[in-house]
Amino acid sequence: MPRGGSVPEVRPADATAPARRLSGPQSKELQSVSRTWENAHYNAGIGRDDIFDKLKEECGVFGVFNTPNASSLAYYGLHALQHRGEESSGVCTVESSDGSFAYHRGMGLVKEVFTTDILASLPGDRAIGHVRYSTSGGSQLGNAQPLVFKYRGGDLAVATNGNIVNAPSIRRELEAQGSIFQTTSDTEVIAHLIARSSKDFVEAAKDALQRIIGGFAFLIMTNDLLLVASDPNGLRPLVMGRLGDGYIFASETCAFETIGATYVRDVQPGELLILDKDGLRADRFEQEQRRASCAMEYIYFARPDSDINEVNIHTARKQMGRRLAVEAFIDADIVTGVPDSSISAAIGYAEQTGIPYEMGLIKNKYTGRTFIQPSQELREKGVKMKLSAVRKIVEGKRVVMIDDSIVRGTTSLRIVNMLREAGAKEVHVRISSPPFANPCYYGIDTPDRRELIASSKTVEEIRQAINADSLYFLSAEGLIEAASVPGDSRGGGLCLACFTNEYPTPIDESSDKSCSC
Repeated sequence: MPRGGSVPEVRPADATAPARRLSGPQSKELQSVSRTWENAHYNAGIGRDDIFDKLKEECGVFGVFNTPNASSLAYYGLHALQHRGEESSGVCTVESSDGSFAYHRGMGLVKEVFTTDILASLPGDRAIGHVRYSTSGGSQLGNAQPLVFKYRGGDLAVATNGNIVNAPSIRRELEAQGSIFQTTSDTEVIAHLIARSSKDFVEAAKDALQRIIGGFAFLIMTNDLLLVASDPNGLRPLVMGRLGDGYIFASETCAFETIGATYVRDVQPGELLILDKDGLRADRFEQEQRRASCAMEYIYFARPDSDINEVNIHTARKQMGRRLAVEAFIDADIVTGVPDSSISAAIGYAEQTGIPYEMGLIKNKYTGRTFIQPSQELREKGVKMKLSAVRKIVEGKRVVMIDDSIVRGTTSLRIVNMLREAGAKEVHVRISSPPFANPCYYGIDTPDRRELIASSKTVEEIRQAINADSLYFLSAEGLIEAASVPGDSRGGGLCLACFTNEYPTPIDESSDKSCSC
């Protein structure tokens, strides 16, 4: 194993082919059909139209072990996790009889990237899959996951959700030692750390995981085993299930429902699960630190039918709405939620206050993604493309508008004005989270601190900026009580850094805070 010079330890498999099978020292291209127009658009620098001023979750992961037709299961699992990433998706499989790899990645939604023929070209009873939003790495097919490499020990595939805070410094160190990186994804750091080690694979992986800092959920697959790991604080969600004699892993439990798997438990912070021909065994690469599950998963990102740390997301959001009603009651005629993530909280607010809940705002689910860069004029009109106020519901009414967060404030202003234009007499905004004033370094694509409206304005100044009659944010204490996540008293089992500026790990504010996916 080279320790210096210019010879790379890991060699990525070609990402440009529709589908690939890795069998021994050479790669053999499979005959399959792939849609490539998405890649052409993305490589031209034309991105998704972010009309909504919302945060983006970067990734979702899905794993299958010892279950027939693993690629099809991965397809359905990733489809259930589509909300966690819409720009690229990929699946890598292993045929247990000979340990051969096959994989396919592409730009676009899961249903766009995978056809029946492509899934048929991915045989095996083991698989890892990934859906991704691009951030620092850019919308490039080469950064789509799972990342697949060849190294001295065989084949290696990696899929992750999260961000490695100290990846830039590790990357510089590895490059100085001769490593050659083939992608801009921080996930590649793990592959190089493992490949450079002289220890056996599991011990090498444990050493690599001990070196990285951040929030992450890893699926690491070789020709004969699967490793599953969660960061020591449990920042990013990862759950385990059973399907027959096999094991399933996913970012959220909603993926289990899709394929008929049974939830077993959450992967614990600092835990390393090893799956091979002898079954599953649990180990640790690090002792659990202060549990700090990402609060935004409960507030906004996760699907309402998912459970994280055995807490149902819909129930938690309803409780946030109830607590918000206790903290900030206002006499009004109707309660409405900004679809979709705020509906549960709006129902809770309405139930607590007795004010009727109405569908005063409707989301147009058919606008889809666009491959044009919108003009400023289109951005101004963009909210109306995706969201409409129901005049017959809000006209002449005092409206309580529930939303999950305010980031820059631009969308809140547009929605408040939309309700006023539809005839609302008053618009009172209630937010089911504390003021979002600090960037995330653990896998959420957040704006620069200077762009976060709560970092520089008081609540009253924000109220004026969004043209609301009143404004109230849920307290941190109310959020902790509503989520009811198991954990110690420091944060109540939640990471609240985006609200409190108290990060559970060391951070470097000069480093890239975007997702490593």
